[in-house]
Amino acid sequence: MPESPLSTAQAARAALASRLDRMRRDAGLTGQDLAVRCGWNKSKASRIARARTAPSDSDIRGWCAACGAEGQAADLIAASRTAESMYVQWREIHRDGMRRVHESTVPLYERTTHFRVYASNVLPGMLQTAEYATGLLSSITTFQGTPDDVAEAVRARMARSRVVHEGNHRFALLIEEAVLHYRVCDGPHLAAQLRHLRAVMARQNVSLGIIPFGARRTVWPLEAFYAFDDAQVAVKTLTAEVNITEPGEIRSYLRAFVELSRMAVHGAPARDLMAKAVKAALT
Repeated sequence: MPESPLSTAQAARAALASRLDRMRRDAGLTGQDLAVRCGWNKSKASRIARARTAPSDSDIRGWCAACGAEGQAADLIAASRTAESMYVQWREIHRDGMRRVHESTVPLYERTTHFRVYASNVLPGMLQTAEYATGLLSSITTFQGTPDDVAEAVRARMARSRVVHEGNHRFALLIEEAVLHYRVCDGPHLAAQLRHLRAVMARQNVSLGIIPFGARRTVWPLEAFYAFDDAQVAVKTLTAEVNITEPGEIRSYLRAFVELSRMAVHGAPARDLMAKAVKAALT
């Protein structure tokens, strides 16, 4: 089971640091020697070697030059950029607002044939109505203090959601029952969202399961995650998105998805839970 959504990013950073430190040792240099050759203080070299500080491209070039291994710089820079892209803070992703990130992920959504999504906090983006998305994205913008382009971002989210209705895409979606009740928008809009959810689950390319409040847990509630085929898993945390591409960890998330699926109800029982949530939203 996945233990932490940060583990892959941390492991990638640690692996890069280990490669750099091994290069230093192979060159017969102490940390002090390397720092002097690079024009750094010793603490900087130590922080990079211990994965405490992420090296810049120029840091890596300087390190490789100090060790007489300039030919390895390009490969190490690529590894560093991959490690950094695994963990990206929402403030960075949304620094220009949220429209851009929705538009930038359209190619990923279009090329994915099998989506597996586990939602523990809000409904999956591709199932959201405009009113629900507006309530959610407005709250996110206020919390993060990022530029307010909610109207444009909602339109971009709706456009990206066409994959549910167009093309060759399959969706396996799991939602915790509590998500049906979270009021990220006004009650009538939430009720309309839940009716939309019920309509979408009737599609042949959509499998929707709901994990009831009283389900016997064999997997604890996890952070929301989106699996795109078997190639990538995006984990949503409060402060960042963690993009996982390491095959072993992807398998852990897919295994968790299978276990969570066993706890979910589908079909009529799922529709009954939605009906109760609609009634609650309107009271």
